[in-house]
Amino acid sequence: MKNILKLFFGTIRLLILLVGCTILFYYGIMWINQEYENYRRYDEPDGTAVKAFQPINNEQGSWFSRLMLFYQNGE
Repeated sequence: MKNILKLFFGTIRLLILLVGCTILFYYGIMWINQEYENYRRYDEPDGTAVKAFQPINNEQGSWFSRLMLFYQNGE
């Protein structure tokens, strides 16, 4: 009888530890999510930033030339 109670309380203690760690992990992830949700990543860059993409002014402008450029660059 004593061994059964010892096993039962050990199991309950492990379950409480697991639930506590899960709740701590959940609120940690929620805190990180809230921190990055307010991060404004689409703002104009400050300083001497250079535009990363310059469209090619191609007189032909056909979809086939754009497709071939896509395949050549691997993007």
